[in-house]
Amino acid sequence: MKKIEAIIKPFKLDEAKEALSAIGVAGLTVSEAKGFGRQKGHTEIYRGAEYRVDFLPKIRLEIVVADEQVEEVAKTLQAACHTGRLGDGKIFILPVEDATRIRTGERGDGAVGPG
Repeated sequence: MKKIEAIIKPFKLDEAKEALSAIGVAGLTVSEAKGFGRQKGHTEIYRGAEYRVDFLPKIRLEIVVADEQVEEVAKTLQAACHTGRLGDGKIFILPVEDATRIRTGERGDGAVGPG
């Protein structure tokens, strides 16, 4: 099993969710995040004063899938979240040693699939 973490622009969340659903991804976790990479933030003017905004709003998706689904999920996320602009995000793929479905006690790949 692998855990796919994707950091994406907030307005791409619905597209990502629909694209993942279309390829049979059974579930995902979504978290609000803030960060920066090459974008380095930007400046905003509020009530006449200029403020430096270093941390930009992002969305973090976490998906655990069987090894054979990893490539398809990563390519689907990349296609759904691409704008061609700086700050589109990153996709990280990490190994998962084990998983347990709390409701049934099911372990391994069966714990992350439909059910």
